[in-house]
Amino acid sequence: MKKLIVLFAGILISASCSTVRTQNQGGEVPFMTKSYSASSIKEVEAATTGGSLTLAGDAGSKATVEVYASHSNWSAEKIKQTLEDNYTIDIRVESGKLYAIAKQKNSNFSWNQQGLSISFKIFVPKQVSSNLRTSGGSIHISNMAGSQDFKTSGGSLSIDNVSGNTNGVTSGGSITVIGSKDNIDLRTSGGSITAKDCTGIISLKTSGGSLTLNNLNGNVTATTSGGSITAADINGVLKTGTSGGSVRLDNISGSLDATTSGGSMEVRIKSVSDYVKLSNSGNLSLTLPAGKGFNLNVKANRIETSGMKNFRGSTESERIEGTVGNGGPEINVRSSQRVSLSFE
Repeated sequence: MKKLIVLFAGILISASCSTVRTQNQGGEVPFMTKSYSASSIKEVEAATTGGSLTLAGDAGSKATVEVYASHSNWSAEKIKQTLEDNYTIDIRVESGKLYAIAKQKNSNFSWNQQGLSISFKIFVPKQVSSNLRTSGGSIHISNMAGSQDFKTSGGSLSIDNVSGNTNGVTSGGSITVIGSKDNIDLRTSGGSITAKDCTGIISLKTSGGSLTLNNLNGNVTATTSGGSITAADINGVLKTGTSGGSVRLDNISGSLDATTSGGSMEVRIKSVSDYVKLSNSGNLSLTLPAGKGFNLNVKANRIETSGMKNFRGSTESERIEGTVGNGGPEINVRSSQRVSLSFE
């Protein structure tokens, strides 16, 4: 470890000021780069304080780690000196695991006053698992297959074309997941979530942002405690809910369970496999496909219908209970306001 620190200090001293200054001004030139045989890498462990982590399954014959160091309005000399005085950078491969760790030497060191943003960009084979941690930056993962476990306390999560087991948490940022599949579990305490073109068992949760879902297939659970929900072209099972926003669902195929405690709801169903369950405290609009059979159980302050044919049962201004056609999937709707039910 002492040899590693001495070697890193030598690299810092020999690095040109123009390389450091370029990165400090927002460029993309790495401060340091290390490469290893790609075939030897089976797992990645990366951690930093104050910087971002990027993991991409784009390695050729070499797995590469790029190190970026920056601080707003700091000179190249000050960045270099702060690295030497206050940090150790541990980049190595042991037993098939690639380590990329940035640590502060002194536990009393103040990041707010003296801390650098030390970021890693890591390029490895696609079939690699990872464990990523940062306390103050974003995490980007792309073109990976395996098991990815990652967490940030203050940045966004961006997931693109990732398969296998994907488990990510952020305490204060947004989440975007695109073109991914298999098992996806993503959570944020304070940001919005966007999911597009994904397949599998998908769990998305935010405590303070909106949900935007598009072209998802599989078993989807997506909830928010304080934002709106917008979804389109969902196929499979969708369970979604919000405590403080509106819900807009379009072109839904499969089974649906949706709730909102603080807004209106507009739902258009393309096809129903087993059930539709809707509950809200505002006005609710539901459109079902015409010419299909359903078992209806609708309760509201007032109910309006259009296009309903071949109905058998009871219809009242505040309740509809019976079958459309020969019956079929269960349609249960509850609203404390008005329900508009149409068949198209």
